[in-house]
Amino acid sequence: MPYSTKQQRCILRCLEDRPEEAMTAGEVAEILRKTGRPVGLATVYRQLDRLEEIGRIHRVDTSEGAVYQYCGYTEPAHAGCFLLRCESCGRISHLDCVHLESLCSHLEAEHQFHVDARRTVLTGLCSLCAGKEALHGAV
Repeated sequence: MPYSTKQQRCILRCLEDRPEEAMTAGEVAEILRKTGRPVGLATVYRQLDRLEEIGRIHRVDTSEGAVYQYCGYTEPAHAGCFLLRCESCGRISHLDCVHLESLCSHLEAEHQFHVDARRTVLTGLCSLCAGKEALHGAV
């Protein structure tokens, strides 16, 4: 990782320790405060922006504001991981699928559109929520 500060490492560790959670900057700041490592909210935002720039975390804009999630894919081969966001429970998970690479190649070659995979979020229902809706006759 390029130059990092103690605060940046604390913020990254906070997200790294909760890889399945997408958190707001305020939630990150609160966790750090509760664990005895207080970091000001403006600093949290600044460091989250830097961590996103270097590919260590994902930023997802939602109707409630931005949430951030750790990304364990640091090798260049995984620079194109997509995110899946459940419309029902809000869970966000990483997707690294060779079939999406061919879709991106097609969009670029045939439609002259370059997909920024790290910022692409596919929405739908996760398997748990789809199963719950099927049980209630909604699907």
